Amino acid sequence: MSAATTAPSTIPVARWRVAAWAFWDWGSSAWNAVIVSFVFGPYVVRGVVGDARPGGLSANTWVGISGTVAGLLILLVAPVTGQRSDSGGHRRRNLLVWSALVLAVMVAMFGVRDEPSYLWLALVLLGAGGIFNELAGVSYNAMLPQVSTPATIGRVSGFGWSMGYFGGIFLLLICYYGFIEPDVGWFGVGNAGGLDIRTVAVFSAVWFAVFGAAVFVAVPEVPPGPAQRRVGIVDSYRLLVRDIVALWHRDRNAVRFLIASALYRDGLAAVFSFGAILAVSVYGMAQSTVLIFGVAANVVAALGALALGRVEDRVGPRRIIMISLVGLIASCLVLLFVRGTPLFWVFGLALCLWVGPAQASSRSFLARLAPKGREGEMFGLYTTTGRAASFLAPGLFALFSALFSDRVGIVGIALVLAAGALAMTRVTPPRAAEHNAAVVS
Repeated sequence: MSAATTAPSTIPVARWRVAAWAFWDWGSSAWNAVIVSFVFGPYVVRGVVGDARPGGLSANTWVGISGTVAGLLILLVAPVTGQRSDSGGHRRRNLLVWSALVLAVMVAMFGVRDEPSYLWLALVLLGAGGIFNELAGVSYNAMLPQVSTPATIGRVSGFGWSMGYFGGIFLLLICYYGFIEPDVGWFGVGNAGGLDIRTVAVFSAVWFAVFGAAVFVAVPEVPPGPAQRRVGIVDSYRLLVRDIVALWHRDRNAVRFLIASALYRDGLAAVFSFGAILAVSVYGMAQSTVLIFGVAANVVAALGALALGRVEDRVGPRRIIMISLVGLIASCLVLLFVRGTPLFWVFGLALCLWVGPAQASSRSFLARLAPKGREGEMFGLYTTTGRAASFLAPGLFALFSALFSDRVGIVGIALVLAAGALAMTRVTPPRAAEHNAAVVS
């Protein structure tokens, strides 16, 4: 049975339950904002490795290899993990397990000193944490229908994304002024041996644990699925193959959306992955200013997700996705001709404005499409297809940068976004979304 023929509950969800769910986004932002993007990841490249070339490769290359290996593992296990959490009624339990493993990885990062010999530990931890964080996201995203109704799913998804961005903003500012900027930070922490960054990793784990705990109390566990779907691991893969074939025959629109979103979501990820690199290397932004730009970028993306999430419940998620992709592509093209830091602030933030709405509406689009009781499986496929295309934007960015210049690397990102937008033209809005838009209007 497809989501179009399912009749989800229209009973309003208590606001405290929605807030508890969204606070997991607030807490888990510690991984992407602090660990991957702006603090620990750059520390591994600059502080741990520096000018050394372990194995003849740069630190950036090794980090890329770690991410690729992690992506392949996610590709293999995410859909089955989601399917098993649905069938066994373990969605909340799985979220707890994967979240705890992310916390353990962040605490272990305290052991990564600023010496090249610690690169291998850093790579293992970054890869493992990336896997656990993605698998946690499968169960978390699958909870969206549990904390929303058909008429509010867009604004709830947008609220969750905005909470993630705002959580990252506050944590980055706290870490910057508490540990990174002063010579001696809180608790007497200095920068010898990378102690300030290592302490930030532990502090971020505490942040995640404190704010992420509410969801496990407020959002109930889902009931187990039909007995015939509660199978062993090997049979889970057989069942997954049958489900994918059945999905193709039953709802090709859902398959088209998974493919289209895999393309443009890779472009969205590249915007934040390469934004800091371009700010410094192309637009002349001081290294000390990059973290502040990251804070501003998160503010803009959060406001975009929050505002357009409410609009989505009136016009449907597909329109928001298409508007956001057009805005992203236009901003990329303008940045090709921008010179200097002041203009980069303007148009770089304009680019970030559209990232949040595209991400939030993509999540709610799939939640509307997913058959009731199979949300975890669908979000597992969502994660898998995203990982399957995750090489495109980095690869095209590298190709255009190598052939022309770092600035022209932006063209590679724009092409991936354009390919996703083109593929979305073949995706029709969920019938439930069209109905909800009419009801809200």
